[in-house]
Amino acid sequence: MPEEEKTIKDFEQLTGLLKKKEICKRTVVVWPEEDHTQEAILQATHEGFISPILVCSERTKKIFADREALQAVTAENPEEASRIAVKIIREQKADIIMKGFVNTDVLLRAILDKEHGILPRGAVLTHITVTKIPEYPKLLFFTDAAVIPYPTEEQRKAQIKYVIDFCHAFNIDCPKISLIHCSEKVDVKHFPYTDSYNKIKKETESGLFGKCVVDGPLDLKTSCSTEAMKIKNICSPINGEADALIFPDIEAGNLFYKTITLFSHAETAAVLQGTLAPVVLSSRGDTIKSKFYSLALASLISK
Repeated sequence: MPEEEKTIKDFEQLTGLLKKKEICKRTVVVWPEEDHTQEAILQATHEGFISPILVCSERTKKIFADREALQAVTAENPEEASRIAVKIIREQKADIIMKGFVNTDVLLRAILDKEHGILPRGAVLTHITVTKIPEYPKLLFFTDAAVIPYPTEEQRKAQIKYVIDFCHAFNIDCPKISLIHCSEKVDVKHFPYTDSYNKIKKETESGLFGKCVVDGPLDLKTSCSTEAMKIKNICSPINGEADALIFPDIEAGNLFYKTITLFSHAETAAVLQGTLAPVVLSSRGDTIKSKFYSLALASLISK
């Protein structure tokens, strides 16, 4: 079968692949005390790609026991629920951790705890999103919209490695990774990070990241539009067909995320990487569909 036919190009194909491979991941859910999280869990459970463990209030445990007979552990509050969920991951009793109705900083405090957390020493914690934007012919990965304010060169390399692993999981044989800037020119004086782009490209050519294409600096339009690249007379192996975007800082990544979801009605899924297990860190305001797709993403990339 040709490679392009095997590549996962939308979220329906993703959930279809999970069914085909009979993937079902044990998923511990932290404080699922609101409707969107509960509905996403139930949908994913009915689709068969997660087996949930709820860390919740006594009230929610009773509701789910009456409806679905799901496994549940009670906690007094979100802080205790976060600690219990992290412990379950450490004990290898679950493969994925999902944030429910709990503040991000509360869950991250448990995840990053030096003694009892789930971030190995020296690992880079970062946030990766995959999105289906109307009119773009395939899924688009990008980082980081939520965790690293200003990535160092080493953190950026880790982001690239994670993104390439994601692309390979989606059957993208040679992913095209674009290093994003506001133009196509290196400007060390005003934008020092663009100098690291050159270093990263050289390391890519030497085989550091395996089979992939990495180029930059490129702006967003030349990364994702062949026509824009032709108009600007730019020659790049990305060819306006980027599979992934590496943003220079959290401001750029976060603005992109919110712009595509608000104005383009893009579908998204996102997880944290670097931890012992993927973390579905959806916003409390995210849609049911986004949380459902995030669970699907985590299920595919979980070891």
